[in-house]
This record gives sequence, C-alpha cells and structure tokens, in this order.
Amino acid sequence: MKKLLTVLLLLSTALFAEVQKKANYTMSMTDINGTKYTATGTDNGLKISGMEGKIVFLEFFGHNCPPCLASIPHLIHLQNKYKDTLAVVAIEVQGYNTAQLKVFAKAKGMNYTVISEETAYPLVNYIQQRAQWRGSIPFLVILDQKGDVQFIQVGMLPEETLDKIIQKLSTTKETKSTKKSK
Repeated sequence: MKKLLTVLLLLSTALFAEVQKKANYTMSMTDINGTKYTATGTDNGLKISGMEGKIVFLEFFGHNCPPCLASIPHLIHLQNKYKDTLAVVAIEVQGYNTAQLKVFAKAKGMNYTVISEETAYPLVNYIQQRAQWRGSIPFLVILDQKGDVQFIQVGMLPEETLDKIIQKLSTTKETKSTKKSK
C-alpha cells in the first residue's frame, strides 16, 4: 500500500509539473488590496492581466531577507520614475499571510503590487517549474511589454542596473514600433 501511494504521488506530481510547463496555463492571484490578477503562461513568458504593454518586474522576496529589504526602496523609486511603463509585482514567499503583508507593505511604503504566496501559490509553483527556481531570494523575473522573459536574476541588483534594463527594454519597443510605422 505504501508503494502504491508513493507511485501515485510521484505520478500526480509529474502530471502537475507537466501541466504547469505548458503555455496557456492560467493562474490567479490577489494582491493585498483585494485586486485579482490572472497570469497566463506563454511559450516565452507570462501575461498578467492589467499589466499589458508594461515592463513587469516579478520579484519573489521575503519579509525577513536582508537583500530583499534593501531592494524595496529601489523598487519604490523605479515604480515612481517609470509609473506609466513599469509594473512591479512582489510576491512574499516567507510565510506572511495577506493581512500581515498588508501591514508590512504599508510600513515600508511599497507603492507597487504586493501579493502573499497564499494567494499566488500556483504562480509560485509555475515559476519554480519553468525557471528552475529553487527558492533563493530575492528572485527577479523581468518581462518585456509583450510578456516575454528578458532577464532572470537570483540575488539583489543595484538600482542603476535595473534602471538600465528598463531603458533598454523601452528603447527596444520604440525601435520596433518605429520600424513598423515606416
């Protein structure tokens, strides 16, 4: 009986992993303010409802992680600077529930989308599968305006580096749209 349960568990885990690797896998998540988002996996990235046409910083962080805490002011500044072209989405993965995270985000002045893992578990698992993420934080996935993954980083990056990435992705979009209109 124990062997049968083990085999069934392994098979269900494998099937779940295969489903999540496929494009068009749709997940939902709710931020600390009650706004619900739908994220759909694509061949090259992720489409998040309400963030179409924006560069997306999808950061997995922890409330008790020194580099994560150090990056918050940088993300606040970048969100202010690029409010029309950047969407920062931070998912807390060290166990805070939505109520705890809401208090934390307010105390830190976080001006971007903040989500607890409890409401985004399918997305967290999806990223673990697709990006082979093993839980190190901070973990950043940068999506371009089409939702395609352009950059993945384990560990904190300086604000200047993030700013350069935003500028490069913004320039890339302008260059492509300029070529199409000629």
